[in-house]
Amino acid sequence: FFFRKLDGRGSIGKAGPDDRQKEIMNFFGQKEAAAQPTGPDPLFAATAEMEMYADLFQRISSTCFSKCASRRHRDGDLALGEMSCTDRCVGKYMESMEKVGVILQKANEAQAAQAKSVQDMQAAWAGAGAGTR
Repeated sequence: FFFRKLDGRGSIGKAGPDDRQKEIMNFFGQKEAAAQPTGPDPLFAATAEMEMYADLFQRISSTCFSKCASRRHRDGDLALGEMSCTDRCVGKYMESMEKVGVILQKANEAQAAQAKSVQDMQAAWAGAGAGTR
């Protein structure tokens, strides 16, 4: 028998040399039902979230460092004034990101409600048009 990897969950597909019969086996060699994903890909969602957090960290780091860090680095550590400036900068950045997130969420909800009302209106027109024929 030939073994080939079917998916990223550790399942292995076992097929004969003529590829007519395929079975899905889990890591322990037991048959398992082929599960079809029903929602968004969790790996894609996790990757997108990690990219978003990495971008956020990079933006905060560059913005707050350029604003708060001294250009003359005498010590390996930040001075007290630099630390408090950085703390305030990060706090303000996160607060503004939270406010923007709330505004965008409200806009998305309003857009979804508008799309639903358009669909309901189109369904009502389609139902009224079908009844007059």
